[in-house]
Amino acid sequence: MKRAVLAGFLLLLCALAGVLSAAVLAANGPTGFLQTITTGSTTIPPTTTAPPPPPEDSPPPQIPPGVQISGVVVEYMTADEAELAVADAFATPLPVRAGGRSFALDPNRFSVPQIRRAIAYALTARPGTKVRLPVTLRRDRVAAWVTTVAKRLDRKPADSTLRFRKLRPWLSKDRPGRMLDQRAATNLILDRLSKHSRRPVAAKARAIKPMVTRLNYGPIVVIRRDSKGLYLYNGMRLRRTFGVATGQSVYPTPIGRFTIVTKQRNPWWYPPNSSWARGQQPVPPGPGNPLGTRWMGLSASGVGIHGTPDSASIGYSASHGCIRMHIPSAEWLFNQVEVGTTVFIVAA
Repeated sequence: MKRAVLAGFLLLLCALAGVLSAAVLAANGPTGFLQTITTGSTTIPPTTTAPPPPPEDSPPPQIPPGVQISGVVVEYMTADEAELAVADAFATPLPVRAGGRSFALDPNRFSVPQIRRAIAYALTARPGTKVRLPVTLRRDRVAAWVTTVAKRLDRKPADSTLRFRKLRPWLSKDRPGRMLDQRAATNLILDRLSKHSRRPVAAKARAIKPMVTRLNYGPIVVIRRDSKGLYLYNGMRLRRTFGVATGQSVYPTPIGRFTIVTKQRNPWWYPPNSSWARGQQPVPPGPGNPLGTRWMGLSASGVGIHGTPDSASIGYSASHGCIRMHIPSAEWLFNQVEVGTTVFIVAA
């Protein structure tokens, strides 16, 4: 009886060992091989290892700290963020000042910034690097724009012009001209654009001096026929006055605005084609010459300013239309005037 019990106990141990062995094999079977443990009518799937989760997308690279692109701080920015920042800064208008006026130049019309090229370098640059923004310049467009501005600003100089007011010469105020230095302005604008600078451009203009001014107009002669006076002005400033003789009533000195067209030292006198000089002969230079020693012929035909040996005639209407002066006075005046000098003759 004891042996039978012992044998049954051993059989039970063997059966239990077989079940444990099957469980161990199921737990350590080869990967990918489907194994199940069957107990009665229930199938229990074995325990499997879950696949690792997929890796997350890596963030876009950022520009190192302290990096700038032509003054624009782009640290910690992605390429897209930096492109927007640099493009926005570059689009800032460039102030241009010329001739007292201000203009705003659109940089994108006159240059092409190579922003992506600069950003590609900035992404791999060392911290604190200052990257220069390359710019493709359009010189022809800048030069054309400057020419357009110059047409609006340039002006010709205005010379003083002579008029006669209240028995005196009057000169209008002269005005200098102005010409924009187009080459210098073009180069300054291109320099600002190439350096991504928006510091205002001060375009310089060259002053053009007028040819004729109040200060350099020169001598002007005024003759008051009725009062027998000759007045020499330097521009509008009176220099000296002289007594003269003017034409007789039958040969009046003409009134108007004239110019000196000829000057002669020690002139010959030739009888004019007039009834009063009929039959007379030319007179060479010398003491008896009716023109004295100086002749200043006017644009009025046959009329001039000259010296006279007949000093007693000064202060009277004694000539045949000319303006007579004492010989020393005529010699002095001769040295002060020039061909082209304006002579006003008025009836006062």
